[in-house]
Amino acid sequence: MRLLMLGGTGFVGGAVVAEAVRRDWQVTVFNRGVHGQAPPGVHRLRGDRTMPDGLAALAGGEWDLVVDTWDGAPRAVRDAASALAGAVPHYVYVSSGSVYAPPVELGTGEEAPTVAADPDADDGDYPENKAGGELAATREFGDRALLVRAGLILGPGEDIGRLPWWLNRIARGGDVLAPGPRDLPIQYVDVRDLANWLLDRGAEGVGGAYNVIGRTGHATMGELLDAAVAATGSGATLRWAAPEPILAAGVVPWNDLPVWVPRGHEYRWLQERNVERAYAAGLVCRPVTETVADTWRWLREVGQVPARAGRPARAPVGLAPEREATLLATLPA
Repeated sequence: MRLLMLGGTGFVGGAVVAEAVRRDWQVTVFNRGVHGQAPPGVHRLRGDRTMPDGLAALAGGEWDLVVDTWDGAPRAVRDAASALAGAVPHYVYVSSGSVYAPPVELGTGEEAPTVAADPDADDGDYPENKAGGELAATREFGDRALLVRAGLILGPGEDIGRLPWWLNRIARGGDVLAPGPRDLPIQYVDVRDLANWLLDRGAEGVGGAYNVIGRTGHATMGELLDAAVAATGSGATLRWAAPEPILAAGVVPWNDLPVWVPRGHEYRWLQERNVERAYAAGLVCRPVTETVADTWRWLREVGQVPARAGRPARAPVGLAPEREATLLATLPA
């Protein structure tokens, strides 16, 4: 297979390239060449898709599959899809569950309505950009476009810092504020499982929209944090607390305490989407212990969470130590 990866040095793009190389595919990456490195043997094309004639390096090329993770202006997806219409038979666009129009019900499937978006837009907020990217890819490729609506993505290379925050915090030791309940089901996908699935389905020519995340309850908050304690070898003590006092203190789920979204919260749907279509199409998810251990191993190698490839920096996640200490002081011993 001949893969064209638009980007290829960020979190998801890097995992896709690594998996394609492992399969002995012929891999070409197209990017600006200012962030990260491609594995040996990967062909590199240079260009800035946001600039006039920025896609010129793609002219004359032919591939079997293109994967695009773009989350900026939808017009960049439009332009790339248009430029590649005669050069590749199948377009995989890595989208997001954020495209669903609020209010989003628990158990939402792919048939749910998405936010209003414009495939020709110069920019928008994240849901509009991803929804616009979907429209742009579909307008050009129709049912030859695979729309991969990912959710929470964890694993080595993570450039948001959610799981790395927990690992670093637990590695410091001491009492750790653990948001309960301990058996709260969580929903996520390891980036390598995501890459495996989209390459498999892309090679088969599968089209349409899929929620590509593990089932809710593939792991729990307790299992995730226990795995972090084991992976780091830390002597940390997890101090489990009910959601009510944590929320009453103004803690913001998902951001202040990454991954965690308690039952009843307006964003709980982020952890409870219907994924049976993806599983029926071959999605396989590895154990949480493997994801956590491999992420810790990678994090020790790189030293810190990397910058996001080609995109503005996001606000850091996780509680500041002094705020966590204040909260811990209010909990029963």
